[in-house]
Amino acid sequence: MAHPNVPKSSGLRSQAAALVLIRICAGTFMFFSGVEKASWLLDSTPLATQLSSWLIDAPPISRWFLERIMPGTPVFARLIPVGSLLGGVALAFGFWTRMAAALSLLMVWTLQLAAGSMFKYEYLADADGLPLAGAMVGLIIGGGRLPFSLRR
Repeated sequence: MAHPNVPKSSGLRSQAAALVLIRICAGTFMFFSGVEKASWLLDSTPLATQLSSWLIDAPPISRWFLERIMPGTPVFARLIPVGSLLGGVALAFGFWTRMAAALSLLMVWTLQLAAGSMFKYEYLADADGLPLAGAMVGLIIGGGRLPFSLRR
């Protein structure tokens, strides 16, 4: 018997399966990005150091952004790993997929803006650059009511 939320046509089933695969892979990526940053929960120094190094060669818009967020480094050092971990789990298991993808995209773009990476040619080929942003936008658009989701 077919899954009740899987479209009946084979083309739509293939699209749903592709989005599920993207959702699981992007969620796994986000989760392990959070695991890498888990030490920030106890010490915000690594994030402060990273932001300071980005400030040195920052393009004007990134410099403006960094100057505004750097006073909040202790708060962001806790929000980033928690957001990555929770967003990753939500995406991997299909819990509020569109919301999780939107918040994950916001967090990814915030870090990319701070790093100035989105203004460089390498952004187009970097796995956590354009491909990740594209996956998140795809899940925001088509991530509702996918099969194998805890919540549709």
